[in-house]
Amino acid sequence: MVKKLTRFERARIIGARALQLSMGAKPLVNVPESFDPIDIATLELKKGLIPLDIRK
Repeated sequence: MVKKLTRFERARIIGARALQLSMGAKPLVNVPESFDPIDIATLELKKGLIPLDIRK
């Protein structure tokens, strides 16, 4: 069973993934060129594609 993320966990995960994307990681979703790393990370989280392990 997957528990819902708190707003703090969500912010931390999006921030960590956005940092990876800004340093050259390839996005796991198809996005137009004009998106910034935070928007891409948010899209990845919504689709469940973020390659990060979450431990509570």
